[in-house]
Amino acid sequence: MQVTVESYDPARAAVDVLALPLFQTESAKARLPARHAPLDRALGGRISTALTSGDFQGKRGESLLLYPEPGAAPKRILLVGLGPEASADAEALRRAAGAAVGAAAARRGGSVAVVAPWLRRLRPHALCQALSEGAILAGYRYDTYHTRNESGRADVSSVALVFDGAAAARAARPGRDAGVVLGESQNLARDLSNAPANVLPPAVLAHEAERVAKEVGLASHVLDVAELKRRKLGAILAVGQGSQNPPRMIVLEHRPHAHRAGTQRSKRAASGRRIPKICLIGKGITFDSGGISIKPGAGMHEMKHDMSGGAAVIGALRAAALLRLPLHVVGIIAAAENMPSGAAYRPGDVVTAGSGKTIEVLNTDAEGRLVLADALHLARTEHAPDALIDLATLTGACVVALGKWCSGLFGNNERLVERLRLAGEATAERAWPMPLWEEHREHIRGDVADLKNTGGRDGGALTAAAFLWNFVGETPWVHIDIAGTAYTEKPGPYQPRGATGVGVRLLLECLREWRGGPLA
Repeated sequence: MQVTVESYDPARAAVDVLALPLFQTESAKARLPARHAPLDRALGGRISTALTSGDFQGKRGESLLLYPEPGAAPKRILLVGLGPEASADAEALRRAAGAAVGAAAARRGGSVAVVAPWLRRLRPHALCQALSEGAILAGYRYDTYHTRNESGRADVSSVALVFDGAAAARAARPGRDAGVVLGESQNLARDLSNAPANVLPPAVLAHEAERVAKEVGLASHVLDVAELKRRKLGAILAVGQGSQNPPRMIVLEHRPHAHRAGTQRSKRAASGRRIPKICLIGKGITFDSGGISIKPGAGMHEMKHDMSGGAAVIGALRAAALLRLPLHVVGIIAAAENMPSGAAYRPGDVVTAGSGKTIEVLNTDAEGRLVLADALHLARTEHAPDALIDLATLTGACVVALGKWCSGLFGNNERLVERLRLAGEATAERAWPMPLWEEHREHIRGDVADLKNTGGRDGGALTAAAFLWNFVGETPWVHIDIAGTAYTEKPGPYQPRGATGVGVRLLLECLREWRGGPLA
């Protein structure tokens, strides 16, 4: 999809759908701004008639499709509600752009124009970024294995974001560029998560990560079984030993671009500051049967999404490279397949993680924390980051606690937790802080080994996070449990059924707003 920023008269937009976002007024009716009066006249008064009749009130998420008089340039007009102006935000704009793309696709239209509203709380580039994200995300479909299109939908090929005047359009264009990168990177994460497990085992996930790295200029390194053994990463090896598809540890690295690095070095020399290094860690279980502690059959097909954390890290590293973030960002994806077989690890086994800690396995379906233990240790000891952030579809207990509405935040550093909470609010990828106390860590201390890999049903999300806490040392760290948000059965304006790609925009918002300074 091509997204452009324009400053022409929207009445002349020869598109399949012209979307006009409008606010709801205090009288619970939508109001047509004076600047849109010429557009209304050019369309035969269709817009003002709909508003006067009350057929459209501007409520958030409301939409109404109109057809102008014959001869008009736009084939259809879509009125989209933003709600009251005082509460309208970037998410309302994403949804508006998504509704426009969805309306066009459902009617086999290939072109869309969205008239950018004025929103006092957002600068033009931020407003344009939100519209671009919504358009790109709404255009996503996972139809790789359909032999024919039975949905009746078409791919929207172009979206024009129409601003008032050339100056506003120029100010908005950087937001378009960022929005397209973020939307496409999230769609990449969706593709990886949606891919069938037989198509995307750990080795293929590693290959896809290397392909992305080559395309955007990331450094990459993949640890195979021999290298995992050499580094004594016994936890991920134990999880993967029951599968014919052996595990991989995938490392991607973004450094500030060479032409910026000299500037950064000179600034760093003058100020005494160093470029912050952030490690992003993703759970990459390409399929989770539960192992010998096998899951119920109902819903097990969704366990191809158990690598959604790893997919988000790959998407985030892609975006970091394309947006040329002035940070050193390392992504580590712990990829394995958890299967039952004669070679599988068993309940009662004791495994030794890369840190040297021993772990008693009480449940082989608590495998995500095992692979993350080795990934966190690798990140901390080999990369010495300023902060660690991991994403994982870790526990059903987090879904029970927070539902599908937000992810769980756990960490040893309140400032880092708060940065991620604010990033979640800004991107509508909400994440909510949860307690993490020494009592939780004490609860997963083992009888047979140093640790046990599950603390039982009570506070399951908390004890799982406490398990990970043992592998981060003193490094500021946050764990994001995305078990409830990684995939959905309920489509939205820019979200189809299936993988959401959650975490990509949240992470990038946090990184782009990284101000340095102490986290302690």
